[in-house]
Amino acid sequence: MKFNRKSPLAKVLEGLFSTYAEHVPDVNRITNAMINGGFIGKQEDIVNDHIAFRTMGVQHLGIQSLEKIFLHFGYEREDFYRFEKKKLNAYWYSPPSEEFPRVFISELCVNELSKDAQSIIRAYTDSVSYDPVNKSNLENTDDVISFFSSPLWKIPTWSDYQFLLNESEYAAWVIYNRYYLNHYTISVHALPNPINNLVTFNQFLQSLGIKLNDAGGEIKASPDKLLLQSSTVAQKVNALFRDGDSHMISGSYVEFAERKSTKNGIREGFEAGNADKIFESTFKSQTEK
Repeated sequence: MKFNRKSPLAKVLEGLFSTYAEHVPDVNRITNAMINGGFIGKQEDIVNDHIAFRTMGVQHLGIQSLEKIFLHFGYEREDFYRFEKKKLNAYWYSPPSEEFPRVFISELCVNELSKDAQSIIRAYTDSVSYDPVNKSNLENTDDVISFFSSPLWKIPTWSDYQFLLNESEYAAWVIYNRYYLNHYTISVHALPNPINNLVTFNQFLQSLGIKLNDAGGEIKASPDKLLLQSSTVAQKVNALFRDGDSHMISGSYVEFAERKSTKNGIREGFEAGNADKIFESTFKSQTEK
């Protein structure tokens, strides 16, 4: 990821990425294949289009809490998105300079779930009695990095996880993973020929045996055809639950974006229709095919 590595924001992003890459094998698999193919020299040559987080829309948490970290580092809140069927809201945030990735933060509208699902979620999140970001020292980058991997509530039971999984797979992912980085995104258009378009890049990925999310098609295109996105299917990770059970559940994944040029510069922002299908990278409909 290309940026000034001496800045506090760079340190936070590197810390987030380091933890994420350790837990998502496809990251290094893809990077190493591009290095071996002579397309890049090192991981840092990859331009990160955006990173994404999932949150619970409950008191003290959700978008209003997590966004404070990025606003502190100079990000600006941009467009709002609504995902009616998945009961999600989201915003994207533009970076303080082009060297940094965009940020996409979504939240589950917990009040729109069934009473039983709400009760399960609140049995965990009610233990958070204040906005945790307000208690964090945002001037200390090590504290910020550790915050993202710190447990905000107790580890769920397997039965609670399964109940949420049947109603909202997004809810189940967040109840276990909390603020863990959901995905980072390779800017395909910034890569060299011939893999600087999503059609060719997806073929390259499939030649490596990497499984792509085909919800809505392997390439999700905005109506203006200026934003093309695809993603891997989340790999399963071994998760230990509070009752001592260990189960394989959906982890994180890698996304790929191709932004076309316009007369005003590169196509900015996001597309709700694309994002709606990208969310499904962690869903059973993809991971259990």
